[in-house]
Amino acid sequence: MTTQKKTHTLVLAALFLALALVLPFVTGGIPAIGNMLLPMHIPVLFCGLVCGWQYGLGVGLAAPLLRSLLFGAPPMYPNALAMAFELAAYGLIIGLVYARLPKQGWGALYASLLAAMAGGRLVWAVAEAVLLGMAGNAFTLQAFLSGAVLSAVPGIVLQLALIPAVMVALDRTGVLRFRRAEG
Repeated sequence: MTTQKKTHTLVLAALFLALALVLPFVTGGIPAIGNMLLPMHIPVLFCGLVCGWQYGLGVGLAAPLLRSLLFGAPPMYPNALAMAFELAAYGLIIGLVYARLPKQGWGALYASLLAAMAGGRLVWAVAEAVLLGMAGNAFTLQAFLSGAVLSAVPGIVLQLALIPAVMVALDRTGVLRFRRAEG
């Protein structure tokens, strides 16, 4: 990778980190809406797709911790800590899966996105269980289903609609080309 390409990728990763810090303000400071729309997840997922798994992992790990330190939300323990593991998993998984697929397009986007969403939620559950367990609290299956699935349905739908649509638009405009299968 050339120095110019590395710089370009680093600038894009910084842009995605900034978006992850700022997008939660769109929810107007109403935690229930933020929990439903998952505004920090979207830039991390884009970062993994566009910049690669290393940057997606780093931005995902840093975003909730920085946001907690700078703005006090989400609360550092256990929310920001658990989210750091979750978002790091999102960036890592989507970047790895997407890069390994021989052809990129709608199918690859959805495969990568679904793998990241499932893996990230499982990592979040483990992180919550460990963090809450250290404080003598239990993390139940009901808490997992409520936090990772039921309350997140609007955000999941938004991610499944928005991310592939933007990536396809970037391909069609030539800003970011899909890799085509060889042969």
